[in-house]
Amino acid sequence: MTSRTPPPRQNIPPAPAEGDVNTSPRRQAWQEQHLDTACRALLDRDAALFLHQSVSTPCLNAIRRAEGIYIEDMQGRRYMDFHGNNVHHIGYGHPRLKQAIREQMEALPFTPRRFTCEPAVALAEKLRAIAPGDLGKVLFTTGGSDAVEVAMKIARAATGRFKFLSFWDAFHGAGFGAASIGGEQLFRSGPIGPLLGGCEHIPPFACYRCPYGFATDENGQPDLQRCAMACANALRYVLEKEGDIAAVIAEPARAVPYLPPPGFWSAVRETCNAHGTLLIFDEIPTGLGKTGRMFACDHDGVTPDILVMGKALGGGMLPIAATICRPDLDVAGDYAFGHYTHEKNPITARAALTTIDIIEEEGLSEHAAELGAYALERLHDMKDRHPSIGDVRGRGLLLGIELVRDRQDRIPAAEQAEAVLYTALENGLSFKTTMGNVLTLTPPLITTRAEMDRALNILEQAIGDNA
Repeated sequence: MTSRTPPPRQNIPPAPAEGDVNTSPRRQAWQEQHLDTACRALLDRDAALFLHQSVSTPCLNAIRRAEGIYIEDMQGRRYMDFHGNNVHHIGYGHPRLKQAIREQMEALPFTPRRFTCEPAVALAEKLRAIAPGDLGKVLFTTGGSDAVEVAMKIARAATGRFKFLSFWDAFHGAGFGAASIGGEQLFRSGPIGPLLGGCEHIPPFACYRCPYGFATDENGQPDLQRCAMACANALRYVLEKEGDIAAVIAEPARAVPYLPPPGFWSAVRETCNAHGTLLIFDEIPTGLGKTGRMFACDHDGVTPDILVMGKALGGGMLPIAATICRPDLDVAGDYAFGHYTHEKNPITARAALTTIDIIEEEGLSEHAAELGAYALERLHDMKDRHPSIGDVRGRGLLLGIELVRDRQDRIPAAEQAEAVLYTALENGLSFKTTMGNVLTLTPPLITTRAEMDRALNILEQAIGDNA
């Protein structure tokens, strides 16, 4: 394998803070050109009422309709939504899901705490059936952040330890515990004060930008014989030195996206076993078929002790998340790790159960694998034609295109990435930029090949127009 030494990390400037995208000159120019008076008035009302926060407020535009893979703004412009916050695996407004929700609302709209209901039990049984390994004990929450907090409580109670090890750059939610184990400055720094004690971090696996300085080939692939998975070795080092880590928590495939080096999670699993440390997989953005398997960890053949899912579980309509763990981790006893008002809400449970049925019966995981492989092939061809594309990576319908000023120096091209985003929006494609310079595509699992071709054509033209 051909390899070279990348430039020193200090020569690579950080990408602009993600919060800057809310009020950047390019965004304002796009709004001035494309938004009408009625939309501007709604945005003004929104900005006046909602607390302002980075990457959320003020908003870019206003949506009046969402159907299938499309969102439609107040001016009637339609966009293929290749972002969707990863909730729209089955597309927006799936007829079968709407019908199931209507029927459940008529039959049983709510279940007070202390009572159970058939939809909640059926959903728990379904999650046990599709989860890897022997995971089978469940708690439901209304959001991924809360589900992560439940997982943290289980880990503490089961091990008698209070420390967690996670990765810089990871996002696990906005609650205090979830923000403490998360690794994004945007959610853990600044005015909120001291975070949860005992939360330690190490650099993540990121082969194209290896934080340990190991070389990769021109396609961003590591020479594993040379690097010996330095990221896995760093994790082992911390567990050995600390000796009392309750759990390692991580995304099995980073949503940036970055995929783990071959053998990484097997090595981590062995290390956790050796030190009595639990392994928690956060599959909130990557689970339920996004990567071409029901869960991203299925690709690596590694079963965590606790798995967290959310986002798409509600079918892009209702908020529901779940924490599922090994049966021997049923350790709450006389304590309450969740006890959420809507924990066994029959409507959200029915929505989740129906969503999983749709994914399975329509073969959406398999479709994501096939379409994702096709898209990656096209992206590699695109890379050959555009020097500003430094790396393409992904699995299933979790795809990333990293833009750089030059392939040799790999300096992030954040300004170009922002320009590409707004050019693509003008032509009917919405997606997300992450880390400042990575065009991240997370289309619905119902996307057709023709729609993927159209989206990639828009993307390539936008990259060429902003080279």
